[in-house]
Amino acid sequence: MIIDAHQHFWQLDRGDYGWLTPALAPLYRDFAPEDLAPLLDQHGIGGTILVQAAPSLAETEFLLNIAAKTPFVLGVVGWVDFESPKAAADIARLAANPKLVGLRPMIQDIADDGWMLRDALTPAFEAMITHDLTFDALVLPRHLPHLRSLLARHSKLRTVIDHAAKPEIAAGHFTNWASDMALLARDSRAYCKLSGLLTEAGDAWTTASLQPYIAHMFEHFGGDRLIWGSDWPVLTLAAPYEDWFNLAQSFTRNHGAEGKVFGQNALAAYGLSPVKD
Repeated sequence: MIIDAHQHFWQLDRGDYGWLTPALAPLYRDFAPEDLAPLLDQHGIGGTILVQAAPSLAETEFLLNIAAKTPFVLGVVGWVDFESPKAAADIARLAANPKLVGLRPMIQDIADDGWMLRDALTPAFEAMITHDLTFDALVLPRHLPHLRSLLARHSKLRTVIDHAAKPEIAAGHFTNWASDMALLARDSRAYCKLSGLLTEAGDAWTTASLQPYIAHMFEHFGGDRLIWGSDWPVLTLAAPYEDWFNLAQSFTRNHGAEGKVFGQNALAAYGLSPVKD
């Protein structure tokens, strides 16, 4: 089964998407399973991981309700307030739903770059380990040293780095990101998502501009720890779904890892049992 390991749905009238404003006109509407299903069918994609887009428990419940009614949604990465005294209890309650496979604090929007290392968050991270949930690290390049420290502290925390930590491809910034990603790959068991890169590459993206970043990920994470995701519908700001799908397949084919990157690794990263095509 081919799996899209990073996609979103939202419903504007829910009112908790602080980042989603009319300025993002192409995205400023509802996106639901019926919008994505034709694209999945077109490309033979059998399942997805549905990822939160708002920092609220209501968002997590909203996505779990969608998953319960949508066979192609294999799992949900939700949100919990990691700073709440009730974080561990909230995680235990939500983890009782088998569709919940992970949690994602929106670290990229938090002012304190070292937030993830606060002692107050330890109960939440430990609860994730206890309940076999995956930590989706929505981080930027400046967060990578902190993420490396976090994963040294919680070595059993199954982790996926979203969007390869959003390298600044459009600006041509490579060296610091590359060094920190290589260290993370060496010193942790983290997976890395091959997703979100066209958005970071900007309107003038080319295969050549992406190539060094993708090659670096394959060099250090290898075919066993890279996971493909579309980041739809955010992807559509940069390119159609099929463009990223085909481009990622061509890069992956060069490394002989299509089956892993486009399916098997997602199952492993999110603790899911193998599924039949």
